[in-house]
Amino acid sequence: MTLNPIAHEVRASYAFVERNFNLIKRYRWWEAVWIMYGIANALAVTYIGAGMGALTGQVLDTSFLVLYLLIGTVVWRYLSIMFDSIGEMIMWERWEGTIEYTMMAPVHRLTHLVGQTLFSILYGLFHAALILLAVAFFFHIDLSQANFGAALVVLMAGSISFIGVGIIAAVLPMLYPERGAQMINFAQALFLLASGIYYPVSVLPAWLQPISALSPATYALEGIRAALLQGASLASLLPTVGVLTLTGLITIPLGVVVFNWGERYAKRTGKLKRNG
Repeated sequence: MTLNPIAHEVRASYAFVERNFNLIKRYRWWEAVWIMYGIANALAVTYIGAGMGALTGQVLDTSFLVLYLLIGTVVWRYLSIMFDSIGEMIMWERWEGTIEYTMMAPVHRLTHLVGQTLFSILYGLFHAALILLAVAFFFHIDLSQANFGAALVVLMAGSISFIGVGIIAAVLPMLYPERGAQMINFAQALFLLASGIYYPVSVLPAWLQPISALSPATYALEGIRAALLQGASLASLLPTVGVLTLTGLITIPLGVVVFNWGERYAKRTGKLKRNG
């Protein structure tokens, strides 16, 4: 039976999701290492919050600090994994030796990017959920006042914005085979520093705060923290959701255009297959 064009593209996108999960199975012991590292890192950060009273000799609401740090850790883990999975797709194709097969396959590039994006979302949610469950085993997490619905809407809007940024970043390994992956890691480090993952952005130096204003992670974290820590309503968070959604609506089409241009350039100059 012949599939209609839409069904064919949907199945092709799912094929990329399935392939990437099969790659995870191949490297399952490394995957276990990264999961354990993520959990240990999250616990170390949250224990900083729990130990602030003992460190300062002050009476502090350590439960609030623990929750504040936990939200930052889990949300950043999700966003950073999603950014990595999209941004490093070319690097992984080179590593596996499949880049020529993938880039020459009779599949629309948008279909490829959709499949990679769906995988990155599922993969990031899986890691974030494991970290949240592990930390909840060590700490009593009080979310009785949280507005989970509003937090979920902000998270999805933040995902849209990071998808676009990730697609743009994915062009770098095509243009710069020797330095592209390092440039992606540099961008991720800049997001980590400037987005208020573990502290309010107001404590950053004045020259760094404009960079914070450009990071989608800043708005995602502020919105999710407002929803989970203060029970903020979705209506009050609509400006944040709007900024994140608008960022995605701009960066995703831009990323697809830039990616297609980068692919044509890399094929023409022989950089697509090159590893160094």
